[in-house]
Amino acid sequence: MSSDTGSEADGSDGGSRGREIVVPLRTYKAVTVFSTLLAIVCVLLGFAFLDAATAEAGPLPVLFDLLPSIGLPVGSGVISLVLVLIGLGLIAVGAGVYVLGTRFRTAGMRNAQDDSDELSGNE
Repeated sequence: MSSDTGSEADGSDGGSRGREIVVPLRTYKAVTVFSTLLAIVCVLLGFAFLDAATAEAGPLPVLFDLLPSIGLPVGSGVISLVLVLIGLGLIAVGAGVYVLGTRFRTAGMRNAQDDSDELSGNE
């Protein structure tokens, strides 16, 4: 039994491929679709929260003006800071989900870094 069978079984071929996870094609497709979808939704929501933090017109400032009337005396600076932090957090989560989603590959896929030597003429 050679050492190659162990590295193939857990998806790590050594080097930079140690971070990749080899999965069946059906799982790869599901992970790719849903991680990309979740990443896009998180990033779009993050930018929506950033926009809401800087909005001077629209429905959000009206809602912020109503907060003291329901017993939440919070300044607009605090609300803007919270919205900015939520927005940046969502963008970071979206980026993290996308990066983790790109770690998956199928058994037949080749690494793009391996192809770069062939394209440059170095063999």
